[in-house]
Amino acid sequence: MNRCNAVRLSFALCMITTAVNLQAPLYDVIATRDGLGVGASTIAFACYVAGIMPVLLGLNGLAERVGRKPLIITALLLSFLATALTLIAPSLLALGVARFLLGIGTALMSAVAPIYMQMLLSGEDKRIATNYVTASTALGFGLGAAITSLFMLQATSVAPPSLWLYLCAAALAIVMVATLPDHTVKTSQGAMLRLPRYPHGALYYGLAIMLAWAVVGLVIAILPSALGQHGLTAWSGFATFGICSCGVLFQPWARRLSPRNATIMGLLILPLAYALITWGALQGQLTAVLVGTFAASSACYGFIYLGGLSGVLGISESLSTQASAGYFLMAYLGFSLPVITTGLLIDAVGHTAALTLFGAALLIGVIMVIGLLLKTSVYSEVTSDGN
Repeated sequence: MNRCNAVRLSFALCMITTAVNLQAPLYDVIATRDGLGVGASTIAFACYVAGIMPVLLGLNGLAERVGRKPLIITALLLSFLATALTLIAPSLLALGVARFLLGIGTALMSAVAPIYMQMLLSGEDKRIATNYVTASTALGFGLGAAITSLFMLQATSVAPPSLWLYLCAAALAIVMVATLPDHTVKTSQGAMLRLPRYPHGALYYGLAIMLAWAVVGLVIAILPSALGQHGLTAWSGFATFGICSCGVLFQPWARRLSPRNATIMGLLILPLAYALITWGALQGQLTAVLVGTFAASSACYGFIYLGGLSGVLGISESLSTQASAGYFLMAYLGFSLPVITTGLLIDAVGHTAALTLFGAALLIGVIMVIGLLLKTSVYSEVTSDGN
């Protein structure tokens, strides 16, 4: 029965994250239809972060007040509403509002999913619960975009059948979650506001995930317009699937490395993968783009994500909640600000110059962060010897 409940929750988590990038292959199509540029589509894309941040920083204690199941159901309802909105009124404005709602839903889910899964799998190894959560959410982030791309290959549309299929699946997920048990001990004592903190060394891991998720955001929000120059926009969903969902395959390898070494490994891969993605997109070489996104995913969602979060939690000790919030604050800043900047640059100077400038900034950032991580390691060893 425990495993059955875990599968039902996993399906719900997958549906919440599936909604997040369901419209990703439509960004360029909708922007062109509205007579707007890449910069406008990246601003709509970044509204997702505007929804996440208030919940991430100010409502972390909500689960203890209302329970975990109501938050999962709320996240599903927000995902359903966001998808319905883009069907009813397909436009960049509607997409921005939908992204905002999806951000709130994702943040609510992220706050409770790991603990709720552990509760449903009580008596089993906690790593099993973690595997259920990471696998289902990682699959969802790429699945929606890939399914939309399948339909876009048949016919270009601002309202492909994938959106209707999603509404049916989300409704099923709501019914499945509604029957799950929830034994949360409710209290009003916990602090709702938990500001981020950066113990010594934690900021460097935050900078690493900022660089990684900047690449992810660029692939989701900007790559469709670059591929569109070669008539390949419909394939962009597969690139989103590659960069969002394939990294989970590398997490077992990342777990065998120390947090610092895993993060450095990912940082070494990142600029090479980005260069392959960019070259492929500018030259219309789809195979290069897909291989590049697979490699980037190993860095972003394999080595850097897992290694960085483990490193932060290892450093933070009693400040783990605030340090974790600080880590994700840096991640989502990377997911939004560099993407918006690059989108505006594309409107001003074109894809080639803008993507090259992004690549140069990425390379400089990678070199700096690796240097900081190595310096921190030496500092820690000296301090340990001194004690």
